Amino acid sequence: MWIDRLLQGLLDTLLMVGVSSLIALLVGVPMAVLLVTSGKGGIFEAPVLNRVLGAIVNLFRSIPFLILMVALIPFTRLVVGTTYGVWAAVVPLTIAATPFFARIAEVSLREVDHGLIEAAQAMGCRRWHIVWHVLLPEALPGIVGGFTITLVTLINSSAMAGAIGAGGLGDIAYRYGYQRFDSQIMLTVIVMLVALVAVIQLGGDRLAKGLNKR
Repeated sequence: MWIDRLLQGLLDTLLMVGVSSLIALLVGVPMAVLLVTSGKGGIFEAPVLNRVLGAIVNLFRSIPFLILMVALIPFTRLVVGTTYGVWAAVVPLTIAATPFFARIAEVSLREVDHGLIEAAQAMGCRRWHIVWHVLLPEALPGIVGGFTITLVTLINSSAMAGAIGAGGLGDIAYRYGYQRFDSQIMLTVIVMLVALVAVIQLGGDRLAKGLNKR
């Protein structure tokens, strides 16, 4: 019985983290590219867009996740029709993770040797070709490393979301461990979360190192 409940909690956590991280990846990378290329001296220089986008990213990054989750309750209900359960947690998790990952990816993109960009421009490459064939490939190891950090952060946030009704391992730890003073359940959930983080971190590090050697 407990094994089934823990396995279901693990699946719920993986679903929350998987969906929100996928959306964060699909939105965060273009956002990071815009932040880099629209800045001063960028290939798509647009100071106003850069300032507005940077302000939005900084705003959502500065709000603690628990406060953000509560503040987004009306929006979450509008999007998924409920404020409880796995899908309700995906909304704040995604909104919290996207600007976080965008800033990390931005750092990796800014570290690309500017000489490579200048060389591509001298060869007559179009600006979007520079993004696809110079910026993103060169920054890919750093982006993968940043995405790994984002996944780990999402696991921590999902456990917090689970404690206030989102389900997953956090819900099990709170309801059946903390509220019932069952240290065995608490310890089991902690071990599962640590193992999950370790697997993701190891896989992400190896992938980043493999890309860096290419």
